[in-house]
Amino acid sequence: MPSAATEKFPKKKIHLNFFETACTGNHECAGQWSAPGDNSRTKDRLKYYIDLAKLAEKHKITCIFFADSYAGHEIYAGNMDAVLRAGTQVAQLDPLVIISAMAAVTESVSFGVTGSTSYIPPFPLARTFSTLDHLTEGRIAWNVVTSWSKAAAHAFGRELEGHDKRYEIAEEYMDVVYKLWNGSWADDSVRWDEVNRVAYEPSRIKKIEHNGTHLKLSARHQLHPSPQRTPVIFQAGTSKSGMAFAARHAEAIYIGGMVPSQATAQIKASRAIAASEGRDPTTMKFFAAISPFIGRTLEEAQAKFDRAAQHADIVGGLAQFSGYTNIDMSKYPLDEELKLDTSNPAENIIHGFLGNYIDSIGTEKEPWTPRRLGMKMALGGLHPSPVGTPEMIADIIEQWIDEADIDGFNIAYVSNPGSFEDVVTLLRPVLLERDLIFEDYAVPGGTFRENLLRQPGQHTLRSDHYGSKFQFEGDDAVLTTEVEGLKVDANGNDTH
Repeated sequence: MPSAATEKFPKKKIHLNFFETACTGNHECAGQWSAPGDNSRTKDRLKYYIDLAKLAEKHKITCIFFADSYAGHEIYAGNMDAVLRAGTQVAQLDPLVIISAMAAVTESVSFGVTGSTSYIPPFPLARTFSTLDHLTEGRIAWNVVTSWSKAAAHAFGRELEGHDKRYEIAEEYMDVVYKLWNGSWADDSVRWDEVNRVAYEPSRIKKIEHNGTHLKLSARHQLHPSPQRTPVIFQAGTSKSGMAFAARHAEAIYIGGMVPSQATAQIKASRAIAASEGRDPTTMKFFAAISPFIGRTLEEAQAKFDRAAQHADIVGGLAQFSGYTNIDMSKYPLDEELKLDTSNPAENIIHGFLGNYIDSIGTEKEPWTPRRLGMKMALGGLHPSPVGTPEMIADIIEQWIDEADIDGFNIAYVSNPGSFEDVVTLLRPVLLERDLIFEDYAVPGGTFRENLLRQPGQHTLRSDHYGSKFQFEGDDAVLTTEVEGLKVDANGNDTH
């Protein structure tokens, strides 16, 4: 008899993404660069990314998703020494530069890249993503971030804005890029008319005038309409303002959680907010993260975990945790139990994270020490990191589908090329057998939006998306600062 969860959320097929960072070293699992066969020290060479793209395309991976940051973690002990020694999330290339090479050796796999609304001006960002949309033939997504790191702010010569202020700026930023992508060039502006000697029709190309609270711009978009016009919009945000932003703008949402129950409420609430704004909530695609250890047998999987544990950099893992939480874990003795005062805001944050880990384990006997926390961070971080056979990992994925209504996974690697190879050669066949993932792209050679939504022909934003309302308005139109009837503040309140 089906469970209540299964009855509520019928079984559906999901997407698999590779989760990457263009850092020379490890993305999340600190210290694995030292493991035999690991190739992360070659991530400053193009071959790594070309091989990755080919592997993803061969096995019908939907997207290679690149996280990015503008500065390293320097909270632990007040410096970056620990992450530099650990070789994790440092020596970072600009992923935007790499994408066109990966696209050149593939036809269908898509690419998501992070860009900040706090530090990159909207005009060059719009141009860069239009460029990549052209060169990839519509296989690009923008992961929108507001940037929470003080180190990143200082790298740009700025002070870190408050959380809600960053989202307020991001809302206006989105208006500006939508105007550039969708309202500056008409669909029929590209002519190549040899008879009348017209390449681009001037009357169908307009300058955007934006004079807002935080941003000003007077310019035509630098590029003619690209296959998607607007890249697919990724976003992650768990706060009230972040969820409101996602419900309005995001087409794909990266969501945290060690077990499905930790994500269910956010997914349900986000879909409800989107529906209240007139969007079809099923077109918002939620991606959880996972870092699995997969073996043909449980013993083989456990051996892979044990081997990774031998190379894990515990202090590097703690430094990552410190960077994510802004809490200096070097102040806590490495082998003493963390006895936390939850009335202290910093220690309450630590307590919350440990509670998430305990939920994922089910029972709790061993005391939490900084050493144990550092090991957990170095072997999967803030993601579930199950150890098991393909069938066991597939059970976990099916549980996430049934209980949390997710639409896909961003799969993070422990040590490459082994981790991603295990996903496609061991796990994917089992998921196909269970009819849990798509056998092929919806539109081979198509755009990311078509393949994400599984809607052939849906190249541009859907008509129920906020950004679709920014359109070329005619011969004498200059797009204004607001789209009447659609503006909502960062807390989800109508501003009219």
